Amino acid sequence: MREAVIVEAVRTAVGKRQGGLSGWHPVDLSAEVLNALAQRSGVDPRVVDDVVWGCVSQVGDQSSNIARYAVLAAGWPETVPGTTVNRACGSSQQALDFAAQAVMSGQQDVVVAGGVEVMSHVPMGASRAGGTPFGPRALERYDGFTFNQGLSAERIARKWGFSRKRLDEYAALSHARAAAAQDTGAFDAQIAPVTRDGATVSADEGVRRGTSVETLAALKPAFLDDGLIHAGNSSPITDGAAALLVTTPDKARELGLTPIVRYRGGAVVGSDPVLMLTGPIPATERVLRKTGVRLDEVGVFEVNEAFAPIPLAWLAETGAEPALVNPLGGAIALGHPLGATGAILMTRMVHHMRAQGIRYGLQTMCEGGGSANATLVELLA
Repeated sequence: MREAVIVEAVRTAVGKRQGGLSGWHPVDLSAEVLNALAQRSGVDPRVVDDVVWGCVSQVGDQSSNIARYAVLAAGWPETVPGTTVNRACGSSQQALDFAAQAVMSGQQDVVVAGGVEVMSHVPMGASRAGGTPFGPRALERYDGFTFNQGLSAERIARKWGFSRKRLDEYAALSHARAAAAQDTGAFDAQIAPVTRDGATVSADEGVRRGTSVETLAALKPAFLDDGLIHAGNSSPITDGAAALLVTTPDKARELGLTPIVRYRGGAVVGSDPVLMLTGPIPATERVLRKTGVRLDEVGVFEVNEAFAPIPLAWLAETGAEPALVNPLGGAIALGHPLGATGAILMTRMVHHMRAQGIRYGLQTMCEGGGSANATLVELLA
């Protein structure tokens, strides 16, 4: 089987709710990163076999196969197709897996993977309006549990014995790491600035400098009166997009491209849909087993911070080195624009791997409904 490599990875900054990206149509924001990807790599869009694009709330501004219209908005040839993927929060990570699988199988040679979510336009849960998305049989099977991720996060915190203070300590650390990354310019090379109506967005907007356990303690629980989960130890509503260029080593040489990382393997698992957000634990085990790479060989982990208990439970079960997990901050500080987050995390990780000379990186993502993706890449550049 052929190998797959990522030769370029780019993202927008992540905009806060009603912030600098809120005026962008999701199609146009997607077009911005598609063109940034083509410009930075130097690849002619005519050679792209497909664009696989993650998007979760596919209604309103994000309906009608956003991948295809992003291609058209970017001015790319009409011959370039596009398809839109929804695996909840892992949508654009799954887009990368699909792209790699297409390239490795020989069905396609050059594929763009990525995603978008402008939650300021299309808020979380908008696609459920007026409907019953889970269906009576699934609800009956789980005793009427409404698959609420916040309640699942509460259950995880209690199962693993995390206190409110421990969760808030982790949240404060996420902000501190993200602020340090901004100050050292760690994100500069990966962000494509976007300009609209004379205003340019070139830095992640959600980082709150000086966040502390004491400031977080003043926030009220979001899901239960006596709960542990609140806005400050959860990922905020945000906007953003990201894109990855996937091909084979031979095709990269033919096109004059230098790969950044080799795609070593991906895994997707189903897990308890009531706890819902623990899937990254078995997904990590599966992708390591598939690739034959040991946990202690991995130099950086991106574990999506949908809620603080998720990476903490993952750390407790895997035994990974805490300093290697989300070293540049995570979604609690930087945001979680649903359909874009998988590609954003991968972009952040591969740039960090190249900057620090890290051989292996592992990314994993919890997802609504109780599934999770894990992806392992190996540095080449």
